[in-house]
Amino acid sequence: MISTKNLISNISEVNRQWIFEYYLNLSEKLIGQDIKMLSVFNPKDKVPSMFIYFDTASGYYKFKDFSSGNQGDSIELVQKLFDLKTRGQAISKIISDYESYIENNNIKNSKIEFKQHDKFKVTDFQIRHWNNFDEKYWTDYQIGSTMLNKYEVYPLEHFSMSKEELDGRVNTIKFSRPFVYGYFRESGDLYKIYMPKNLEKKFIKVQNYTQGSDQLKYDCKYLIITSSLKDLMVFNQLGIKNIEAIAPDSENTMINEVKMTKFKDKYEKIVVLFDFDDAGKIAAEKYKAKHNLDYISLPLEKDLSDSVKVHGLIKVRALLFNTLKEILKR
Repeated sequence: MISTKNLISNISEVNRQWIFEYYLNLSEKLIGQDIKMLSVFNPKDKVPSMFIYFDTASGYYKFKDFSSGNQGDSIELVQKLFDLKTRGQAISKIISDYESYIENNNIKNSKIEFKQHDKFKVTDFQIRHWNNFDEKYWTDYQIGSTMLNKYEVYPLEHFSMSKEELDGRVNTIKFSRPFVYGYFRESGDLYKIYMPKNLEKKFIKVQNYTQGSDQLKYDCKYLIITSSLKDLMVFNQLGIKNIEAIAPDSENTMINEVKMTKFKDKYEKIVVLFDFDDAGKIAAEKYKAKHNLDYISLPLEKDLSDSVKVHGLIKVRALLFNTLKEILKR
């Protein structure tokens, strides 16, 4: 038998989708579709929070784990899975394991042709009137109609999502349920759908947008970056003066360099306030490393809005005000 060992000399010779299939023990071949699964980095993950997706820009599969904050390409996956110090070490392991795999399974090393799967996109929606259930939900967080109107949050009667299948058919799904809210820009464009009672998928992203940026007046000394629009609105309800607020698409989405440069020019200091959990801390550390921003956390509940819901505005304001006062002195 002729050994195939050491016949692969470069990572480009390895089928990148195989890396995900092999190390994540996937039950299906990756041919362009997306995969949602439990986090391999967080054994406590009970709701699937890790996504394997085909990145059309690079032509490779990538992953994003909302539970741990880890994300990247297949090499970074292996690097983080095995706690390797460099990408080079991860590449060496992948090549060695791949050589063994194709030898032991008598598989020809060949490229797979990907079929681009269209993704479901929001194609239709209808705004409805507010009701008592909506009022109860938002006022539990001390958020009233004035704040909701300011940030263009409206309840939805229904919304539809469509995608084109590989055979050309258009598949459309219509959603109609209570507690569904559309997040809009001042232009009227829908950028996100929020479904707080849907534990499996609370958010549907429609377009990129730094939340709250339309409402910035740039007339304050400080800017705070919160983890969500709901936290942003709650922060405004605290009545802390001389500070404006924004929120990225999610904690794991970095605000781009151009916007951060603009914000740094407009404000004396920018502070990050993310969730009081491991994922929030990891995300805040990334802002610290990339943009040199100080961050704080509120040791009450998971996030700012839950803290206000449980402990009230007065207690949260007192704690957060003192914490902010100290960090803004630096």
